[in-house]
This record gives sequence, structure tokens and C-alpha cells, in this order.
Amino acid sequence: MVLLSVFAHSLYKGVEIGHDELFHDSLKRSKGHREMQTFPRAPTRSLTIIAQDPSVRDKKGNILRAHIRIPNERLFPGPLGHRVKVVDYDVSSKKLYKPLLKGLEGDPFAAASDEELLSNPQFHSQNVYAIVMRILARFEFALGRRVSWSFRGHQLHVVPHAFADANAFYSKKDWGLFFGYFRADGKVVFSCLSHDVVAHETTHALVDGLRERYTDPSSPDQAGFHEGFADIVALLSVFSLKEVVPTLLGRRSRSSRSTISRSDLTLARLQDSVLVGLAEEMGQALSTVRGDALRKSVRLKPSAAYFKLEEFEEPHRRGEVLVAAVLNTFLEIWLRRLKPLLDLHGGEIRRERVVEEGSSAADHLLTMCIRALDYTPPTNIEFGDFLSALLTADREIQPDDSKYDYRKTLRRVFQSYGIVPASRGADGIWEPPEGDLDYTETHFESMQRDPDEVFRFAWENRIVLGLCEDAFSRVLSVRPCMRVSPDGFYLRETVADYLQILTVDASELRSLKITKPPDMPDWTSITLYGGGALLFDEYGRLKYHVRNSILNPERQSRRLGYLWKYGFFGADSAALQEFSALHRSRMLGVPPSAPEEW
Repeated sequence: MVLLSVFAHSLYKGVEIGHDELFHDSLKRSKGHREMQTFPRAPTRSLTIIAQDPSVRDKKGNILRAHIRIPNERLFPGPLGHRVKVVDYDVSSKKLYKPLLKGLEGDPFAAASDEELLSNPQFHSQNVYAIVMRILARFEFALGRRVSWSFRGHQLHVVPHAFADANAFYSKKDWGLFFGYFRADGKVVFSCLSHDVVAHETTHALVDGLRERYTDPSSPDQAGFHEGFADIVALLSVFSLKEVVPTLLGRRSRSSRSTISRSDLTLARLQDSVLVGLAEEMGQALSTVRGDALRKSVRLKPSAAYFKLEEFEEPHRRGEVLVAAVLNTFLEIWLRRLKPLLDLHGGEIRRERVVEEGSSAADHLLTMCIRALDYTPPTNIEFGDFLSALLTADREIQPDDSKYDYRKTLRRVFQSYGIVPASRGADGIWEPPEGDLDYTETHFESMQRDPDEVFRFAWENRIVLGLCEDAFSRVLSVRPCMRVSPDGFYLRETVADYLQILTVDASELRSLKITKPPDMPDWTSITLYGGGALLFDEYGRLKYHVRNSILNPERQSRRLGYLWKYGFFGADSAALQEFSALHRSRMLGVPPSAPEEW
């Protein structure tokens, strides 16, 4: 069933489901809204959200809420904006909820009670809209440009009460995010009220727009990267909310309410209070939706042995290793930021300052992770690629890292989990392109926006760049960027991604020095993928060529061995859907009721 067609049919056939009056009322209100709108508007606005999920409460038993600032725009009932369209239709009950009509210029739930936040469908619509817009804004700020969705549309459809099921997912073919609800322990649980679930699914949509080939069947690292990266963005965005951290710190702190002592600010205690504490606070009911990634990842002790275990070939388990490495890096950076303050104040520091430094560390690391996407190869990513991308992207915008040693800490912590930079360059940074490149026939201005001009440059330099002449080649995107460092430094770049595809029979693999999996018939048709990211400076000169060559024997052999082991080759389209559904069912521990697309 294509969900979007159901929602669209319901919207445009309002009479059939008894909501004709609702749409006439919405039309009148939106007309009045247009008449009352004044310009210029403030660049941002504040909206109330639930900071984690309703199961996480303060010492008084109140739901943790936050007032976040998001880009301001002219909203219509829904909320409906230029990038996000909330459509609250429940497929299970065939019910169309009344859209959020009031308070489109302000925050209608700023003073709402906990009961209203839990029970009011209109707040649920505001909650998903605000969180999606916050994550989108974080991506656009970090990357220094607009970010498009992967589908041919400008508006992401978000459905807060999509169906009665313990599930939430992103669907490219339906252009949207779909959040389920279910009954647990005698009460209804709404996945749309969990900050990390909404942020996780939004990240899937954004990564799919930036790296559309990351959903291709490939290595366990690529499958695990989508899930792990979505968890990283979701969790760091939670930790960057100053409303969440004080509650976590207060759970197991032995210090007074106003200050925290040095004895409570150790790596072991932060792991226990912040990571394990948050994992335990998040209710078991929603664990069937979000999986158990946080609980499992925070308990992963540093070890390089995980990648040798068959258990960690499963994508969600693989992603947990990446999450563990990033979260432990976050804690170490947090402590490093606090050390001079503790030394200055005799080993005791005000709780507000601890929270501020933790939120700043999470926000900085989140920006680093998002910016790294531009420095990753567009296909067949492995965790080592992501680490080199992290290190390179951060060095480009902030060459001097001596104050808090983000990059040194990343290298050390990642290595403790068996993840080493893919680059052979110094400090794990991507190497500059080798050989003499020919710029004589290229036009700098066109190279900043025209895929054909970039393809001309790549083709004329195909030998130096190591492109396969026999493969189908296409430039996927050209994106000019302007990034801002914490010091106010501006970095202008152009990022262009290209893809190569080559189809061969298994019998031809030996001539390409690619290892054929045991027992694979010679007549098996195999599609090889390769590609690269071309990063140009503000003068049109190539700084980095981040690639996975289509004829890289080592990587292609690993990829084919993994896919053959799990029965991918020879599968028809239905079997491929089962392959994807298998990953989801192993995460949830229940038979899948709706497909995820990787």
C-alpha cells in the first residue's frame, strides 16, 4: 500500500470521510491568516516541544519540555510550510484530525499542561513540525546551503498519527515520515512525541537526499551507517537541549543542587548518569520503535573485536559501534571543556555552566558530523571513510584544534573501537589529488552549478582521477557552499558528486582482480558501484577527491562476499524487499508491518 496516495485521497475527498466542513473552516482561517500577516518577520520563532519523550520526567514528575528556535516562515493550517507539510490522517481508523489552526503566529502550547501535551493531536502536529524543522535547519547551517529531499518534491509529508502500530519510518516513495501509536501498560504511546524518534527519521530523509546511493545493498558498514548516523544526530540534538542535561545530571549526582564537584565529573560518572541514565529513562514501550540502540551502544566497551563477530554484521548492531564511538568522544570533549573551569574554581562548578559546556560540546560535534557528509564517498561508505571525512571537514573550517582537541580525541576513541581512518594522509586527513590536473578547458563559474561542466572536467582528467572509462558515469549533484567556523571564518567550497556503474558477469571478476564468492555461478550478473566527491576551493581548484573506485578490488571483494553470504544475488524485487524487511524485523523483534527502505 502506498501510504501517500491514501492520505492524498483522504485530503482531496474530504466529503467521503466527513471532514468537508473542516476544510472550508481551514480555508477561511488561512485566508484570514494571509490578511493578518505582516512583514518583515523575525528570522526565527520559538515553539514548545517535548524535549525527549513523555517517559523522561524531572524530579517533580513533570514532562521535560523545551522551547526551541526554528526558522520563521508563513504557516498555514497543518502546520504547512515551504519544506514540511503535516498531514494528520490515521490509516487504521480512517480519521482525519483537525489541523493546527490557532497560534500560527505564536506558540499556542507555551503554557499548556502535561495532560494537554499528551492528549492534544494538534500539539502532536506542532511537535513533529518543530523537530523536523530544527533538524533541517541544523543540516543547512552545518553544510552552508539548502538541503533537498531525495524525492521530486519540496515538501516532506509528516504524519503524526499514521497508523496503530509500534513503528515509525521514513518512506522515500511516499515522500514522508510516518509515526505510529500503540497501547502499552494501559495507555496510548505516541511515537511522534519522542524527540529522538522524530529526529532519527528526519535524518534518514536528509541523508537520503544528500547520499541517495547509501540505501543500495553494499557492505555491513554502509547498512549500519544509515542507522548509526541517524542515532548520532538524534542523540546529539537531544544533548544540545539545555532542558535535558540538568535532569540527567541530577539523577545520580552527590553534589548540591547548585554546584557539581570534580568527583561527579569523571568519564565513568558521566557515562553512568548521562548515557546509561538516559538509556534507562527512555521507556521500554518505545524501545520497539526506536530499537535498543542507545541501551546497547552505551554498554559497548572499547574493542576492535566487534567487527569480527557475525552478530555485528547486522546493520543495526553495526551502527551501534559507530554510535558508541561518537558518544564517548562527546563525553571526553565535555570533560576537557570543564577542566579549566574546575581548576579555576577549586574543583566545584555551577551546574548551569556544566550544562552549558555539555550542550556546546554536543552542538559542535553534531555540526562536525553533518559537515563530514560532504567529505564522504557517495557510494559504498565504510566507517573509516566517515572518520577521515570528520577529520578533514573540521580541519578545513578550523585548522587550529589545540583548544579542545576534537580531532585527536576522535582518532583515539574511534581506534579503540577498531575504526581507523581510511586515508593514508597525515592525521587521517584525506590526501590532496595526485597528478597534474588540466583546467584549461573548464569554466570556473559554470563549475559551481553545472553538472555538465563538472563532468567535462572529470572526463578530461579521467586518467589522473582514476575513472573507469567503460563504466556508466554521471555527475549526481553540484553544490556551492559557504560554511562558518566558530571564530567567524568563512569557507567557500563547491562539492560535486559523481557515480559510476559497471555490470559484469561473475566470470569476469578475476580479470578485474575481484574475488568471486565461493559457489557463485559464472553466469551471475553483478553490478559494481563506484564514485567520488570532488571538493573545489573558491578558485575552482580541486582540493580533495574522495572516492571509492569502481575497480577497487579489496572493497568490491568485501561487498560481494557480504551480499552473497546473505542471499542477495539472484533475488527478484520481492526478495529484495524481504532482505530489507529482515533488517527491520531483527531490530524490532517482531514481524514487520511496514517496510523500511534499507
